[in-house]
Amino acid sequence: MAKEKKNYRKSITTLWIIFILLLTSIIIFFTGISAGWFGFMPSFEELENPKSNLASEIYSSDNKILGKFYIENRSNIHYSDLSPNLVNSLIAIEDVRFRQHSGIDAKAILRVAYGLISGKHKGGGSTITQQLAKNLFPRGENLSKPKFILRKFKEWITAVKLERNYTKDEIIAMYFNTVDFGSQSFGIKSAAKTFFNSTPMELKIEEAALLVGIVNAPTRYSPVRNPNNALKRRNLVLNRMMKCNFIKKEVYDSVINIPIDMSRYKIQDHNTGLATYFREYLKKQLKQWCKTHYKADGSEYNLFKDGLKIYTTINYKMQEYAEEAIKEHLGGELQDVFFKHWEGYDKAPFEQEFTQGKIDTILMQAMHRTSRYKHLVKNNVSEDSINKVFNTPVKMQVFSWHGDIDTVMSPMDSIKYYKYFIQSGLMSIEPGTGFVRAYVGGIDYKYFKYDHVTQGKRQVGSTFKPFLYSLAMQEGESPCTKVPNIQPVIDLPSGETWAPRNDSKKRLGEMVSLKWALANSNNWISAYLIKRYTPLNVIKMARKMGITSYIAPVPSICLGTPDISLYEMTAAMNTFASKGIYIKPLFIKQIADKRGNIIEKFTTKQNEAMSEETAYLMLSLLKGVVQSGTGIRLRYKYHLNNPIAGKTGTTQNNSDGWFMGITPDLVTGVWTGCEDRSVHFRTIRLGQGANMALPIWAIYMKKIYADSTLNISKGDFEKPLTPLSVEIDCDKYDEENNTNSDTDMEVF
Repeated sequence: MAKEKKNYRKSITTLWIIFILLLTSIIIFFTGISAGWFGFMPSFEELENPKSNLASEIYSSDNKILGKFYIENRSNIHYSDLSPNLVNSLIAIEDVRFRQHSGIDAKAILRVAYGLISGKHKGGGSTITQQLAKNLFPRGENLSKPKFILRKFKEWITAVKLERNYTKDEIIAMYFNTVDFGSQSFGIKSAAKTFFNSTPMELKIEEAALLVGIVNAPTRYSPVRNPNNALKRRNLVLNRMMKCNFIKKEVYDSVINIPIDMSRYKIQDHNTGLATYFREYLKKQLKQWCKTHYKADGSEYNLFKDGLKIYTTINYKMQEYAEEAIKEHLGGELQDVFFKHWEGYDKAPFEQEFTQGKIDTILMQAMHRTSRYKHLVKNNVSEDSINKVFNTPVKMQVFSWHGDIDTVMSPMDSIKYYKYFIQSGLMSIEPGTGFVRAYVGGIDYKYFKYDHVTQGKRQVGSTFKPFLYSLAMQEGESPCTKVPNIQPVIDLPSGETWAPRNDSKKRLGEMVSLKWALANSNNWISAYLIKRYTPLNVIKMARKMGITSYIAPVPSICLGTPDISLYEMTAAMNTFASKGIYIKPLFIKQIADKRGNIIEKFTTKQNEAMSEETAYLMLSLLKGVVQSGTGIRLRYKYHLNNPIAGKTGTTQNNSDGWFMGITPDLVTGVWTGCEDRSVHFRTIRLGQGANMALPIWAIYMKKIYADSTLNISKGDFEKPLTPLSVEIDCDKYDEENNTNSDTDMEVF
């Protein structure tokens, strides 16, 4: 008996020793995992500040997102930004006891264990917190069973740590920030925008259930690729919500019959959305900015990972109206006219006097600029093979104003096809501040990457004449000063002479005012002024007004021969509305880090280019262009009768059409033309700036004036407080100076 008791006690002791050793081993094992003995484990600091690739967001001046720069299209939100429908959907389908457990759900684990033993597997055992741990610290691919089991233990420990460091609401928000929804959407903020053009707070019940259901398998349950699977998954989520009493049966019965609506689905990438050209321009500037600005750890900011918030000067509505205006004029009218204009011409759309060899050279140069060609060259493909590639028909998608076209053509044929398209650029600036309110670099960034605002420089035509007239006003002339409308002859340093042509036959030989001359874009009067004030002085005036492009010091610049960017021209014209102060255009107001802390604020650079009086006199001159000159169709066709100063421009062979429109609250420049200068309208009636560019300005401004929320006035320009030194009422001027007769005609 005693021996039996002794053996019993020994057995109990042995069991206790085994239990203690097992418990100690488990404690040591989990302690070792936590300490990182078995591989990486996140530290306390990493749990406090989990790292993920955050997209940098670009905000308009009215605080709307214009776009993002990213490796992963991910933006963080707070719990308060989430619709209750999202939270309830997630808990119902993924973790019904989320509010009760501390990171690990024992019941779910036992259910999984029973399922594995019995063969009746019923769902996973991972909690939302465990899934968050996996998202924050990925487990890697193709793990062996031992490594997979070890990884699960690590996730358990990480989940417990997360529960200790964060509230349940914070864990929910973090989960929604880290999950992949497919369609290049990481996090719920991006997903709501991509799938429903909405926000996480505004999602409806059926939309929230669909997005939560997608997370399980973004491809299998994609509403775009696999709509039937998506519908079943969505309705399963809704069913779970009903069983959890998050929605009533009546709601469930109603919502499951709602079809999935993907009409608002649009992948957010760098080729789509609003202000694509502006975003690309901004990207180049910000990449340089990042190289000279550093985070707390001393490393450079990364535009694509650090979640910067870039607050721009662009107004969202004005940007929309600008893009719509270009589409309405070019896509709705001008492009069709251009196609018909060239029907039946064998060398279209090139100039008919071109030889086939010259046309082939133009097309070959275009081929060399393509990314396809550069890729082939980089891979050491021979020139003969490259030519074969470019002349072999393939399936492709090409641009049209009526939507993308799926077709079959050779890459070389597509190059020629795109030569037909009229391009355009627009930039709009707020006087006084220099804030750029709208920026459109082209007609479609997906197909045409070239930026016609800052990248392109084209011949400016008569839009250059305001620089010349500004110099005249500065030197004491009045808009009413009269000069003879006869052809001037200018001696050149070479010993030759230059006598410009004048297309208009109006008032030949008469005394005409400078206001009339600028309004009618008279070349002879411009030549008269450049002869009087010299090209060098005109160039100095242009430099004061922000023109940095090269300008040859020759008399012909008075007709607009220099190549200048739309960016420079619009900023220069803004000088007149800004009371003689040149203000360098400002694109960014401030940059903040991912937590909203301001890193840098930006201010404008400015200088006095001319007196306030000179600027006002120029506005008086330029108003004449719209009142009775080349811009008069703003009145009779577009019924814009408020005070507007403007200048049209048309260049050699009608290759470039310009219009610079100035109002007290907004200065906007528009350029229109084809990619190649050799592609253009054959007649000035169709190719002039008043027909190609002015209508875009008119459509844009009509939309702006119709939107009362923008507060763009139709008032007149503010007159200087000090009395003007010259008379601008031409009737009074004529009386005072007795210049009504032709007897006062000057001789050149």
